[in-house]
Amino acid sequence: MSNRPWRARVAVAALTALLVSGCSGGSPRSAPTPSPAAPSGGPSAPAAPPASDPAGRAAALVATLSDEDLVGQVLMPYAYGDSATKVSAGSAAGNQALAGVDTPAEMIAKYRLGGLILVGFSADDPTKGNQETTNVDNPRQVHELTTGLRTAAGRLAAGSAPLLIGTDQEYGVVTRVTDGVTVLPSALAAGAAGDPKLTEAAWRAAGTELAAMGINIDFAPVADVLATRSTVIGSRSYGADPKRAAAQVGSAVRGLQAVGVAATLKHFPGHGHSADDSHQDLPVLTQSAAALQSGAWPPFTAGMDAGAMAVMSGHLDARAIDPGTPATFSHKLLTDVLRGQLGFKGVVITDGMNMPPAKRWAPGEAAVRALNAGNDLILMTPNVGQAYDGLLAALRGGSLPRTRLVEAVTRVLTMKFQLAELPTAQMSTLNTPAHRAAADALAAAAVTVLRGACGKAVRGPITVTSSDGRDGTRATLTAALTAAGVSVKPSGGTIVHLVGYGDGAKDLRADAAVTVAMDTPYVLAEATSPTLLATYSSSRASMTALAAVLAGKARPGGRSPVVVPGLPATTCAST
Repeated sequence: MSNRPWRARVAVAALTALLVSGCSGGSPRSAPTPSPAAPSGGPSAPAAPPASDPAGRAAALVATLSDEDLVGQVLMPYAYGDSATKVSAGSAAGNQALAGVDTPAEMIAKYRLGGLILVGFSADDPTKGNQETTNVDNPRQVHELTTGLRTAAGRLAAGSAPLLIGTDQEYGVVTRVTDGVTVLPSALAAGAAGDPKLTEAAWRAAGTELAAMGINIDFAPVADVLATRSTVIGSRSYGADPKRAAAQVGSAVRGLQAVGVAATLKHFPGHGHSADDSHQDLPVLTQSAAALQSGAWPPFTAGMDAGAMAVMSGHLDARAIDPGTPATFSHKLLTDVLRGQLGFKGVVITDGMNMPPAKRWAPGEAAVRALNAGNDLILMTPNVGQAYDGLLAALRGGSLPRTRLVEAVTRVLTMKFQLAELPTAQMSTLNTPAHRAAADALAAAAVTVLRGACGKAVRGPITVTSSDGRDGTRATLTAALTAAGVSVKPSGGTIVHLVGYGDGAKDLRADAAVTVAMDTPYVLAEATSPTLLATYSSSRASMTALAAVLAGKARPGGRSPVVVPGLPATTCAST
């Protein structure tokens, strides 16, 4: 079910008029404001609503919570350590600096947390700047960690609502859990495949595995349209066409949420409309309000229509709407536009508050500003204690209205109870043949030929080369080629050259017969190879699909979801 009311498309003129007027007054709330919670020691709640009424259960629980409990429920920090209760000396030191405790479980107990994000990064990860530690190693370790975290949260006053445990499992360059799970190709690969049914099936498989490990909210899919050559968004986006990207985003949402994992649309109002990186500075969106509505927001609205439970606000300066104010802290963007104009009723989550645009204020003030703007969850504060104390002081001092905090907590708890309604998959579902088949089908449909014959086998033997640091990917492709019956030798064969994230013209080979782009395909405009292919991803599934094409056993039916100068979207005729 959609979490925003059905409405006719808003005319550009109406939106523009609203924004020019400052969006003051009259913007309808997407959900009624709950009654204020009882203060500490107040009356107990009436009889609990039935389990089939998540919103009623949330409202009843909120009425019993103290100020301290309310504040804790809107915080979702990260923690150091791969176990809830047993951590290394280094992790304990990290937690002491972050929150004045030794372990993640102690952090949950002390600050009555609503959630925790599991972090980590790989070499090609454009978000690694704010991933200061890692919590993930393998699925069994993640499952034991999440079990321990939930045990700690179950002792809280709000413990009847399951702890939110999230991570950035986008697939592609931003993938937190990589070993022992089914790894999908990137979003851009799904955009190239252009088949929403394949996308939904793949994300349903992936979501099942996340749920089995104890993760119940994924900070995905990326709903940003790749309107610029943004390296921080890049292949994380489903493409440059808003309508095509919208179809993909809706499918990813349906796949995830069908198996009990909340989807998060990010990064509103559209990080792909700036080439700058919010992990370093405050990107500026120079587009008009009308251009954002038509060019940036269709994937967000499609995700909302698909029932997305959450939207992530971006550290982005949308000059046409609220100049100079990051969207994370913009009441106009989050309350007047996202909720009032677009009708979103779910949970709004900040992007990492340890990123530079959010650190212009102290953690406490930043948390208060973010909540007053319309966020419901504060993600990755750089200091948990300061954020908690700042929110509590603002609540008691009046600068954070109690109705705003209660509204936020009620939304968070409603989402928790909604997620608790679906049974959790077992660990035995991880990386099953059926799940791998869903990933393989999506990857196979994505392979694109931008120059050269459609589906013609490459003359063997083949020598696989790449830019530096891709030994593992070369080995994966070599194994897949061998399995497909192609002879591969270390040198002297027909050169198939791989380029990926961060590579440019300097990483190409003039003598390559085939050049393959495993991230955004823009670099292919500089390649001289007679055959140019794109997989948009270096996953095992993508390399298996590439091997089938190189062996002449599969037709490369994908279409580039972004424009590459001088090259067609595909040289394969439509069927």
